[in-house]
Amino acid sequence: MTIQPEVQRIAQLIDTEATLLQGFVALLEREESLLVAGDADALLVLSQEKTERYHQLQRIHGDRALLLARLRKPHTDAAIREVCAPLPATSTRWEQVLELAREAQRRNVLNGKLITERLQHNQAALAVLLNATQRPQLYDAAGMTHTTGIGRHLGSA
Repeated sequence: MTIQPEVQRIAQLIDTEATLLQGFVALLEREESLLVAGDADALLVLSQEKTERYHQLQRIHGDRALLLARLRKPHTDAAIREVCAPLPATSTRWEQVLELAREAQRRNVLNGKLITERLQHNQAALAVLLNATQRPQLYDAAGMTHTTGIGRHLGSA
């Protein structure tokens, strides 16, 4: 049986996509650890890697869509399964791609929640600091500082 060049190329793309997704999931795992640790500098470097990997995955997605279009197939899971049916190893690899994509989505949602939590915590801390700076500190007779209470301003009735 002869396999069309487009199908062979789709098989290569699926294999590459699975490998890239494995790396992407590993990046998301690392991101989660860095978010928990609060390591902002490392998160910056990681976000660049994550963006680069995402763009690579997008290119593969686009290439696969073009190849399927050449075969007059829609870019759907069912069409990919149909095209890859004569290639059992590619069909298995496609299942891995789908599972890795679900795992990446799950981890990305979790990391988004961690980012939101961290942001809320930082905003609350910033509000406390800003509030503290709006109260002038006074010195008492012993030379100790204390903030003024919330009350009337001097000279007001």
